[in-house]
Amino acid sequence: MIRSETNEHITTIILNRPEKLNAFAGTMREELLAALREAGDDENCRVVIITGAGRAFCSGGDVEYMSGLQKKGDVESFRKLLNAGRDVVTQIADMPKPVIASVNGVAAGAGCNLALACDYRIASDTAKLAETFVKIGMHPDWGGTWLLPRLVGPGRALELLTTGRMVDANEALAIGMVDRVVPLADLPEQTLTLARTIAAGPPQAIADIKRALSASRTNSLVAQVELESENQVRAFLSHDSGEGMAAFFEKRPPKFEGR
Repeated sequence: MIRSETNEHITTIILNRPEKLNAFAGTMREELLAALREAGDDENCRVVIITGAGRAFCSGGDVEYMSGLQKKGDVESFRKLLNAGRDVVTQIADMPKPVIASVNGVAAGAGCNLALACDYRIASDTAKLAETFVKIGMHPDWGGTWLLPRLVGPGRALELLTTGRMVDANEALAIGMVDRVVPLADLPEQTLTLARTIAAGPPQAIADIKRALSASRTNSLVAQVELESENQVRAFLSHDSGEGMAAFFEKRPPKFEGR
């Protein structure tokens, strides 16, 4: 139920359960985690895209399955679901390669937070996002209470998390839940264009940029400037920096190799 392929240094991971709006079921969480880990370890991969098959990005957890666990009082199996979601969002945060969410349709519950966990979100104009957990009496997971307030602010996060209200693409863009909105027909190509641009860059420097942005959430200005200096020296000593400067003077596109 998870498809993954790598072309042009871009790994595309597709949630592939379109008949159920790509709701997580069975081993989908574990398969998604495995695909992300494989992409993280693949030297040929420089950027990851996550999207959904059909008309949805991901509608969240399979409520029917969770209801069955609840009726049996099977907390252990439920915790396995929670741990798998935790491992997915932390893998996205920890891996050095940028992860782009290509939000083609509804992203609800865990699906919403999967999109929020990605480094960049490009959405179709038909996309809708919602923290729907409270609609079934549940608490957000997949990092929602950490991710959402950092994107939209604590007050708006409280409203969205406590009402489960659906947010359309235009509002999501206005409040910071997504970074770009494009027509549905243009979404695949626009996503690939962004991914190709990133993939053409220097992988080591880009990995350090992602780490630095993450560190900036807790670092002081002094600590952040020190980190930037360390990263800049590493870039200065790299083969790619020499190639980039040579290309600048020769007025040609650089060919970065990740070393």
